[in-house]
Amino acid sequence: MSRRNRIFAGILLVYVIGIAFLLYRIVADLDPRYREATEEALVETAQVLASLVERDVHDGVIDPGALAATMKTAYAREFDAQVFGFVKDRVELRVYVVDRNGRVLYDSTGRAVGQDFSGWRDVALTLAGFYGARTTPDVAGDTGTAVMYVGAPIRYADGILGVLTVGKPTQSFGQFVTAARNKIILVGIGSAFAVLVFAFIVSIWLVRPFGLVGDAARAMTQDRRPGSFRRLARQVRRTPRALRESYRDMRDAVAGRSYVEDYVQTLTHELKSPLSAIQGAAELLQEPMAEEPRRRFLGNIARETERIRELADRMLELAVLEQRHRLVAVEAIDAVALGEDVVSTAAGGGRGVQVRFVNDTIGRKSEIEGDAFLLRRALANLIDNAIDFSPDGAVVELALDANGSRIVYRVRDHGPGIPDYAGNKVFEKFFSLQRPRTQKKSTGLGLAFVKEIANLHRGSIAIANHPDGGAVATLTLQRY
Repeated sequence: MSRRNRIFAGILLVYVIGIAFLLYRIVADLDPRYREATEEALVETAQVLASLVERDVHDGVIDPGALAATMKTAYAREFDAQVFGFVKDRVELRVYVVDRNGRVLYDSTGRAVGQDFSGWRDVALTLAGFYGARTTPDVAGDTGTAVMYVGAPIRYADGILGVLTVGKPTQSFGQFVTAARNKIILVGIGSAFAVLVFAFIVSIWLVRPFGLVGDAARAMTQDRRPGSFRRLARQVRRTPRALRESYRDMRDAVAGRSYVEDYVQTLTHELKSPLSAIQGAAELLQEPMAEEPRRRFLGNIARETERIRELADRMLELAVLEQRHRLVAVEAIDAVALGEDVVSTAAGGGRGVQVRFVNDTIGRKSEIEGDAFLLRRALANLIDNAIDFSPDGAVVELALDANGSRIVYRVRDHGPGIPDYAGNKVFEKFFSLQRPRTQKKSTGLGLAFVKEIANLHRGSIAIANHPDGGAVATLTLQRY
């Protein structure tokens, strides 16, 4: 049996066992659940009819005459009720009344008048002041003729004068149980066929990476040139990523992945504030005013327009990045050179903030694999963020260190740090904290952009407060 067939058979076996157990439990519970619902309805019916009979009690004597006339009329009624595809054309409810000794005073079927029913559970328990019910077949040993009975007390002068019992044949709702059971089995068969197709697709997507790795391994064993084993080790190391990417492709192909609704809602929410400011300034500019406030309102319109443009640009960048499940071009990158390049181009925000690079990987290999352009954007975002939160004359530090198979960038500022309530929110879209100097917020997309870049590189990003003040952003990446 091929690898694909073994995976397919394994997935199918697990599903069959699980769905068979689930169907068995559901089908087995159908009849008890219908009986419970029927019994609950019988309880209310018995209480209502017992209340009506109590109205005809005179001097401690039960008179079931009115009840008998009512039941006779009900049995004679003609109707045609369509109940979930089934026809109901007659009343199947049974009623009998017994006195305090259990002797039957009235039986709607006309078969038990004068008999002693004091031994039946519904009568004995109800006369004793408890809830009484039973299920008894009309024909001994034939469960298909079973009838459910529920008793209700007939009270007189603060005592129990007798019992009114309502009965309903289980055959009356048995057709619903059968129909529900057949539908469940049909759904089970349909889902089994669906999972058959699904398991086939999954087996293809799971086997594909193994086949690629196997082909690469065979190619390496035939290649005797120096460095072949190094390439083989690199290929094996990339196997987990190939598995994850194949699974993600399969998941997206089956379920689809759409961000449209989320993006429209969040973008609309964020655009409300600048649009309101622009609208307010435009309305005020229509009125006569001095030159100074006029320039101020025009400046407000320009700033809010720039904010909308920046928000749209960042949103588009993030949307494109989120749709990339893998890096298109992966290359070896000198982590030291990358850090120095980012620091050399970083601006201090015009406030005398210095940006310094500290290399703690001297004497150790510091190559990473990834997309140099995206990593440069991620580090630049972290440094810009640190500059925004640093006071005038402060030093923002970008430190590089090697930790086992990881390369770690740390960006530290000397600002107020991260409030406790914001610790778990800083990477959420549109969440932003006020900058200490301007008291304004950013688009709230910068750190979300950095997080997506880290995920694409199989890395991680975290931000925490430094013990000596300020905050530290830690970007961890795979060593090449």
